[in-house]
Amino acid sequence: MVFFFEDATGARPLVRILRRGSGLPWADLAAFLLLAGLTVMVIHGSEQMGAPLAQLRASPVTLDTARLPEYALRTTLRMFAALFASLIFTFTVATLAAKSKKAELIIVPALDILQSVPVLGFLTFTVSLFMGLFPGSQLGVECAAIFAIFTSQAWNMAFSFYQSLTTLPADLVEASRAFRLSAWQKFWRLDVPFAMPGLVWNTMLSMSGGWFFVVASEAITVGNTSFALPGIGSYVALALKQKNLLAIFYAIFAMLIVILLYDQLLFRPLVAWSGKFRFETTASTASPDPWMLKLIRQTRLFQAIFDTLGGAVGRVFRLRLGVAASTQIDENRQPSRVIDVIWYGIIAAVAGYSLWRIVGFIAGTLHWHDLATALLMGSYTMIRVIVLMSIAALVWVPIGVWIGLRPKATRIAQPIAQFLAAFPANLLFPPFVVAIVYFHVSPNIWLTPLMLIGTQWYILFNVIAGAAAFPGDMREAVANFRIRGLLRWRRVMIPAILPYFVTGAITASGGAWNASIVAEVASWGSTNLHAQGLGAYIAQATAAGDTPRIVLGVAVMSAYVITFNRILWRPLYAYASRRTTLG
Repeated sequence: MVFFFEDATGARPLVRILRRGSGLPWADLAAFLLLAGLTVMVIHGSEQMGAPLAQLRASPVTLDTARLPEYALRTTLRMFAALFASLIFTFTVATLAAKSKKAELIIVPALDILQSVPVLGFLTFTVSLFMGLFPGSQLGVECAAIFAIFTSQAWNMAFSFYQSLTTLPADLVEASRAFRLSAWQKFWRLDVPFAMPGLVWNTMLSMSGGWFFVVASEAITVGNTSFALPGIGSYVALALKQKNLLAIFYAIFAMLIVILLYDQLLFRPLVAWSGKFRFETTASTASPDPWMLKLIRQTRLFQAIFDTLGGAVGRVFRLRLGVAASTQIDENRQPSRVIDVIWYGIIAAVAGYSLWRIVGFIAGTLHWHDLATALLMGSYTMIRVIVLMSIAALVWVPIGVWIGLRPKATRIAQPIAQFLAAFPANLLFPPFVVAIVYFHVSPNIWLTPLMLIGTQWYILFNVIAGAAAFPGDMREAVANFRIRGLLRWRRVMIPAILPYFVTGAITASGGAWNASIVAEVASWGSTNLHAQGLGAYIAQATAAGDTPRIVLGVAVMSAYVITFNRILWRPLYAYASRRTTLG
C-alpha cells in the first residue's frame, strides 16, 4: 500500500511509475503536439474571454456548426476553471470542517444549504457583482458563468473529502504520529492520498454536473438582463428556442467528443493512479494502464516535466509546517465550556441577525399567504425528491458495487456514466413536452423523471468509488469464508460502502432540489409546461426578476434540505463514520 507521496528511497510513486518506460521518438512527437495544441487552445480561449462586452452583441451565438469547436473550447475552459476553484475550496473548507468541531458546526449546514440553492439563485445576485468588477468586458459575465458552474461542482467534492477525513483508520493516524509528521506533512502524505479514490470519482461527477447546468450558466437571463456567452450551453438554448432538432443533435455529439477527450487524457489516468492509494495490506491485482499513462511513460518530454514538477511539489510537501502530530494537543480533551458558550452564542447571533434581515426584506412586499404558497410548493418537490432518491438507491447501489469490484467493467462504464451524468435535462424537453401534450397527462407526474437525470449519478459514482476502494484482503477473506447472498450484503458490502453511499445520497438530495429548477419547468418552442413545485416557483420568479420571491423560495428550499438532512442523512452519516473508524 502506498500512502505517502515519498517512500524510503526518496522516489515519488507517480514519477517512479513514469520512469519504467523508455523514450520513443514517436511518443515524444505525440507529446509535443499534444502539449502545443492544448497550450494554443487555452491561450486562444483565454484571450476571447477578455474581449469587450459589446462583442457579445455584435457577434451573437449562432447555430452554425462551424462555430461548435470554438464553443466547445470556451465551455471546457470555463468548466476546468471552475473545477480548479472547486479543488481549492475542497482542500480548505472541507479540511477545516473535518479538523475543527466548531467550524464543522457552521460549514456542514452551510454546505447543505449551498448545494440546494439553484444555479439561477446564484446568478440572480452575482451577475451584477462580477459585471461591476469588470465593466465593459466579457470577463465579468465569464466570471459569473464560471461561478455558476462552480456551484454545481464544489459541494459534492467537499462532502467527499470531508467524509474521507472523518473516516481515517485509527492505525494510520497513529502511524503519522509515530513518524512525527507535521500537520502539513500529514495532510499531503495521509489525508489527501486516503481521500484520493473517492475524490477522483467525485471530480469526474463534478465535471458532469457542470455540463448538466451549462445551459443555465451560459445563457443568462435575470429580469431584463440577458447574455449569451459563446459555448455549447448557449448553442443548446438557442436550438431549443428555435426548435432545431438537428442543431441539438450536433450539440450532443460535440459534448460527447469533449467528454471522451478529457476522460481519455485526464480522468482515466487519474483513476488508474488513484488506485495506488487503496487502503489494503495485501498486494492487489494490477489492472492494465490506460494508453495515455503508457504514452507518458514512453515520453522523455513528459518524464522531464513530471520530474521537475514532482521534485518541486515533493519539496513543498516535505516542509515541516505546523506542529508535529506527536506533540499536538490531545484531541480527546474536553474543550472549555466558556469558549463553547461564546462560540455558540456568536453563531446564534449571526443566524438570528441573518434571519431577521431576510424576513425584513421579504415582508416589505410579500405576505403570509406567499410563505404558505412557498411551503406548499416545497412539499410537492420534497415528495418528488424522496421518491426519486428511493428509486435511485434501489437501482444504482447494486449496479455500482458490481462495477466497482470489477476493474474491466469500471473502465467500460466510466466514460458512459460520465456522458449520461453530463447530459443536460433541457435536451430531453422536446420528447417529454410533445408526449405530455399528445397524451394529455399531468406534468406534475411526468416531468418528475427529469429530476432523476441529475440525481442518480451522485449515488452511482460514490458507490463505485466505495466498492473500488474495498480492500483486496477483505475480498480474499469473504471468498475464503464463502460469505454469499444476503449475508454478504448485510455484513460486508453495505458496511463497506455506507460512508460513500451516504455522501452520495446527501449530494444527490441537494442535487435533486437544485435540478428542480430545470425539471419542473419545460418548454419546446411556444409550448411551456409547469409542474407544481418549488423549482418552478423559483424559475418563474427569476424570469420575472421578482427578487423577494426568489429569496423566499431559496430560503424555504434551504429549510427543507437542512431539516431532511438533520433527520435522516446526518445521523446515518455519523453511524457510518463510527463503524469505519472503529474498524
